[in-house]
Amino acid sequence: MVVIPVVVALAVLFVLIVGIRSIRLVPQARVVIVQRLGRYLKTAGSGPVFVLPFVDKILPTIDLREQVVPFPPQAVITSDNVGIQVATVVYYQIIDAKNASYRVVNLVAAMEQLAMTSLRNVIGGLTLDRTLTSREDINAKMRVVLDEVTEGWGVRVTRVELKDIIPPHDVQQAMEKQMQAEREKRAAVLRAEGMKASAVLQAEGEKQAAILTAEGKRQSSIVQAEGDAQALVTVQEAQAHVIRVVFAALTAARPTPEILKYLYIQALPKMAEGTANKLFVVPSELENIASLGATFSAAAQNGQPNDTSTDRLLTGANEQ
Repeated sequence: MVVIPVVVALAVLFVLIVGIRSIRLVPQARVVIVQRLGRYLKTAGSGPVFVLPFVDKILPTIDLREQVVPFPPQAVITSDNVGIQVATVVYYQIIDAKNASYRVVNLVAAMEQLAMTSLRNVIGGLTLDRTLTSREDINAKMRVVLDEVTEGWGVRVTRVELKDIIPPHDVQQAMEKQMQAEREKRAAVLRAEGMKASAVLQAEGEKQAAILTAEGKRQSSIVQAEGDAQALVTVQEAQAHVIRVVFAALTAARPTPEILKYLYIQALPKMAEGTANKLFVVPSELENIASLGATFSAAAQNGQPNDTSTDRLLTGANEQ
């Protein structure tokens, strides 16, 4: 009677063990390969998976998300025989879990070797300078090569990046010197352009100043010339007025020839004041200057010059 409970307990335990082993839970974005008696049975997605205990086998979970695999630096020789160290990073995603499990033994190691050989082939056809400046082209070429090969493995390569390019120490020093020289060259060019711009601005300023100065002088000369012309016109008008007044006075006074001779004699000293006057012309009518002086002396003694031509001359001048 004691044996029956033991058998029942063992049966219940066996059922529990079988039940536990027959159910597996697969996380989201992951799959598992189910084998039955050593052969591929199915690819199970996320959720509960039912298998037969002791008959079916579940392989390790395969992640379907995009994965990143960094590879250590690899020695590569460029076309100009410069040895460099290049580290790469590969981004890939498993799209076929069955092929990824059965067509390649070690997926990551196989991708590393493939990336290394592809890198050597691509960079081997480039110079060092081209390698340093053509990362995008190298990345694109390597991605195409890797994607073509890994497609049969159920893998899609999304990106390939050159993480580091490490040239030899002597090449690094030469590159640093070249970069320093290039920076100094650019600085010299910028200084020269600045000096050129400054000189152009200074010359433009001097040009404008010279133009303004010349314009000012021209305006000043015009104003001065206009003033001189106006002054000359005023002087000429004054002289013309004087001549008209004198002429009117002479006309009103009706002077005699003796008076005209006397006035001529009085004007001789003023005529002699000029430095260019060298010759005095005495009219032939002035042959007897003494008699002319006697005539005026007699007129002065009479004290009655009312009817003389001299009084008429002076009176006419005063009236004007």
